[in-house]
Parts: sequence; structure tokens; C-alpha cells
Amino acid sequence: MARILSVDDSLTIRNMVKLMLESEGFEVVSANDGVEAMEIARKQTFDLVLSDINMPNMNGISLVSKLRRLDAYTDIPIIMLTTEDSDFKKNKAKNFGASGWLQKPFTQERLVGAVQKLLS
Repeated sequence: MARILSVDDSLTIRNMVKLMLESEGFEVVSANDGVEAMEIARKQTFDLVLSDINMPNMNGISLVSKLRRLDAYTDIPIIMLTTEDSDFKKNKAKNFGASGWLQKPFTQERLVGAVQKLLS
């Protein structure tokens, strides 16, 4: 099954995403901010990345921009998983390479559906 990198500064969200996706057969590796995610992404490859936007050390939009510069991540789907709902932030994320947007709070059905859609 697909390998997913989940990035969020909230331990609760990281654990919830991991539980929801692993119950559907996905393998999930978690990072607590963009800096940690980049360290992991340089050593491992993933089929999809989920990232919050507002995080300390490196925000999600910077993470998307840096991931897109890595050869292994030029075409990997990246979903922004955030409480943000402004069109400005959505467009900014898209311009830097985000593939999709899922607003918190979310259900397991919506999360899994978004992941499956972008992996197919």
C-alpha cells in the first residue's frame, strides 16, 4: 500500500491522521514540522505528503516549495491539511506546488477519499 508522510505540529492531529490512514492499509510516517519532514523526505520516498500550513520552524507552504525542488518529489501529490480557508493561502499553496486542500476538521471518509483520489 502507499506510503504517506504526514506533517503537523499537533500531536493529536498526527495521531488521528495516522490512525485513520493506517486503518485503511496505508503506511504513515509522521513529522512535527517542515524541518523534520525535509530530513525524512531526503532519506525516504513517499507516495503522498499531507501537511499543515501553520507550523513552527518551517511552515507548510515553505515545505511544499522545498519538496518540489527534490527530484523524488516533483510529481508526488501534496495535500494541505489545515484550518486555513482563505483563497489567498489556497492559491499561494497551489502556486508553490500543492496538489489539494483539505480543511480541518475532517472526517476519515473525507481524508481517505482525498488521499485515494490523488493516488489513483
